[in-house]
Amino acid sequence: MFPLALSTFTAGIIAPLVGYAGTVALIFAAAQAVGATPGQTISWLAAICLAKAIGSMALTWRYRMPIIMAWSTPGAALIAATGGAVTMPAAVGAFVVVALMIMATGLIRPLGDLVGRIPAGIASAMLAGVLFKFVADVALAVPGAPLLVLPLVAAFLVARLVHPASAMLVVVALGVGLTYALGLAGPLPGDLGLARLEWITPSFEAGALIGLGLPLYLVTMAAQNLPGFAVLRANGYHPPAGPVLTMTGLVSLFSAPFGAHTTNLAAITAAICAGPDAHPDKDKRWPGGIVYGVAFILLAAFVGPFVALFAAMPKALITTIAGLALAGALMGALSIAMAEDRTRFPAILTFATAASGVSVFGIGSAFWGLVIGLAALGVERLCRRFGIA
Repeated sequence: MFPLALSTFTAGIIAPLVGYAGTVALIFAAAQAVGATPGQTISWLAAICLAKAIGSMALTWRYRMPIIMAWSTPGAALIAATGGAVTMPAAVGAFVVVALMIMATGLIRPLGDLVGRIPAGIASAMLAGVLFKFVADVALAVPGAPLLVLPLVAAFLVARLVHPASAMLVVVALGVGLTYALGLAGPLPGDLGLARLEWITPSFEAGALIGLGLPLYLVTMAAQNLPGFAVLRANGYHPPAGPVLTMTGLVSLFSAPFGAHTTNLAAITAAICAGPDAHPDKDKRWPGGIVYGVAFILLAAFVGPFVALFAAMPKALITTIAGLALAGALMGALSIAMAEDRTRFPAILTFATAASGVSVFGIGSAFWGLVIGLAALGVERLCRRFGIA
């Protein structure tokens, strides 16, 4: 029996639109940062849409819960922050290793426990440092395109108060409309056919694996998978953590050679499908996860025109959409980073280092922020143990 109510169907349609339109600009920023060609960008977006669709439908059908997947939004921001230091093949190599690490976390419980021992304040500070530049760039985009950026910021401020889940949909629609109205759009490419997957042979480079792979794994676990489980539990579901994590790693592994970064549990969009608005009876909400998967298969097929449209948009629009989409995540990360007295100073060091963009030995600032924060925390604990402080 497939108890598909209208509200459940609607939730399964709205969730993909919110997740896709709200943060897709980050995929473009990430693709540009690692030097992806237009074909590789299309492949990236199509592959990750298919990974989300297959993983969501498989888990939803198996457990009769609306367990849906999303791409790693902070992960995309982390990739975009590399600023050309990592090539596309090296990035793909990091994606493959991260997928294997997530699978191992699902299969080997002590590994998950080890990740869980990293203080939430330090992990959140690293994430905040990565996100800060994108949010700050919105202000920097104003002088170059005030008539485009300022109305979008105003619309976002109002829309997030009226209906937070739809705020980015409003920003994207208004942004595209304003771009054409102001004559800022570039020419559309002629080839607007269906999406094609493009194989990218991974290159396993130490700098990319340490500087991109490890932080990508940590932010995906801390900022996506753990909140995803929390949303499901808050709505009365108790999914098995091991098999769910293993599935997210598995679909990420298969999609990585086609350019896609990590797939993980959804958090914000999960609330749309798993919450009471989807259906009053929690046992009848799971078909929304199937609808969600079908919607992403359709989105995967037609990413070509979407990529072409965004390629014609000015940089100021992409910057503004990405920064506004990450504002809430930055606020949450900073709140957690500063919450505890015992980790506050190490968290500040982590944030400052990660936000600096410094690269040492070809390894990016997110990793060094984590190293410095954990080192500072370790020094403080040793000093307290020996009565120095």
